Amino acid sequence: MSTLSTKIDFAVVFTAANANPNGDPLNGNRPRETFEGYGEISDVCIKRKIRNRLQDMGENIFVKSDERCDDGFDSLRSRAENCAALRSITNGKKTDRDEYAKAACAEWIDVRSFGQVFAFKGSDVSVGVRGPVSINQAISVAPIDVVSLQITKSVNSESGKQSKSSDTMGMKHMVEFGMYIAKGSINCQLAEKTGFTDEDAEKIKQALITLFENDSSSARPDGSMEVCRVYWWKHGCKTPKYSSAKVHRSLHVEPKEGVSKPLSADDYNIYTDKLEGLEPEVYDMI
Repeated sequence: MSTLSTKIDFAVVFTAANANPNGDPLNGNRPRETFEGYGEISDVCIKRKIRNRLQDMGENIFVKSDERCDDGFDSLRSRAENCAALRSITNGKKTDRDEYAKAACAEWIDVRSFGQVFAFKGSDVSVGVRGPVSINQAISVAPIDVVSLQITKSVNSESGKQSKSSDTMGMKHMVEFGMYIAKGSINCQLAEKTGFTDEDAEKIKQALITLFENDSSSARPDGSMEVCRVYWWKHGCKTPKYSSAKVHRSLHVEPKEGVSKPLSADDYNIYTDKLEGLEPEVYDMI
């Protein structure tokens, strides 16, 4: 199967309404914000969701979250050491790193997409894989308003001396409404090294379109996170005419005239500038 035949840029426009799209553990799990008050979602968070969607599609994933572990391995080390393809190559310090990386990429779609470092304590094997799919952190179009609710616990989780009063207080934080844009690219040269194919790119695209399927939680109830539109630019060649930065700048998300405080996706105009010879595939979900 041939590797990726064309450079690809993409962008995902999505909303968060009364949800915490990505909590900051260093700030009481409040939704992440920039210093200017814009909402922020880390690239790690977005990649986690893509991995989950790929797993839902039946793909083999190396970096699985604990609650989605379905192969009996409770760590990355055990998953790597029990992979037959890697075991046949591993030979201590004499391990062929290129062959090891090639086997890992063939085994797991997230490794050949995002890359991975295989370096475990006490192991003589140290292999790094650089993936072709790069994703920026998602930033909101406008500053967000974070709403904080004080909540109470109605039951004790411990008995005896360790018990706490049933009216123990806590806090829950959420974004009232935010329109976010996540941007990324897929590089052909790196795709050749990992074996990333056109078929893999299509799977990434489908994962982006359905990014928040099976992702609900108390912080993000079903329906609170919504993909509005996905833009997919296929350049038609490996060395494109336009840079990723210029392609991403061609996307505009602006409040409609007369709307001072957008509260839904319908309050925004979403459009792109025309780039000669480059027309995006547009997937509209609103």
